[in-house]
Amino acid sequence: MLRFTSLLLFLSLATVITTTATSKPSDKLYEVRIYYPTPGKEAEIVDRFRQYTTKLFEKHGMENIGYWTPTDPSHKELVYILAYPDKAARDASWKAFGSDPAWKEVVAKTEANGKLVAKVDQIFMKESDFSPAIKVKAKSPARVFEMRTYTAAPGKLPNLLDRFRNHTLKLFKKHGMTNVGYFLTTDPTKPDDSGQSRLVYFLAHESEAAGKASFDAFRKDPKWVKAKEESEKGGPITTKVESLYLVPTDYSPMK
Repeated sequence: MLRFTSLLLFLSLATVITTTATSKPSDKLYEVRIYYPTPGKEAEIVDRFRQYTTKLFEKHGMENIGYWTPTDPSHKELVYILAYPDKAARDASWKAFGSDPAWKEVVAKTEANGKLVAKVDQIFMKESDFSPAIKVKAKSPARVFEMRTYTAAPGKLPNLLDRFRNHTLKLFKKHGMTNVGYFLTTDPTKPDDSGQSRLVYFLAHESEAAGKASFDAFRKDPKWVKAKEESEKGGPITTKVESLYLVPTDYSPMK
């Protein structure tokens, strides 16, 4: 009986391990939206989302992931992420949202003295195979987030992804950074690029200063130096790296 019980325990553990090892990234479509306010209207945009927009998004089947503003006061954007089951669901939700009388009423009320938004940028993304599960939760105290965007050199995207998969994530964790999510864009990068996806990922830090200190330690780590050298024997594998530090709004689901 003891031997039989032990066998059942072993099989159960094996099932858990196998399931964990073969777990796949979510099929959700993610959309980063970046709102650039008309001059002097940044606070009003943030407040409109607080009072009305996030609730209407939920009403129309959109999942609010996170809402942030840059730590740099010279940047006035509102950056947020929504998730959908797929592109068709996304388009249907936005169509219903845009024609909702409640939303039209909000626009009329909040834009009585002029438009709030000058420009909107969009980034459509899917989870990479090495992304941790996206956990939409608020931590106290709220964390500072960093959005990093990597453009790979022509033909080098697989090399870049291999380096993150095999080395970078583990070293980020070692140096106190929280891996939040890793995504690949599903829209073309730019007309003059090679057509590869960009790698967009989010880290969380205790503060902006802590994040920068962690990166300094990471860059000096002998394991990173070796991994970088080996991955770039055939030349650089990135052409552009962008970083934006962000603080969550008071109504952001992810903090």
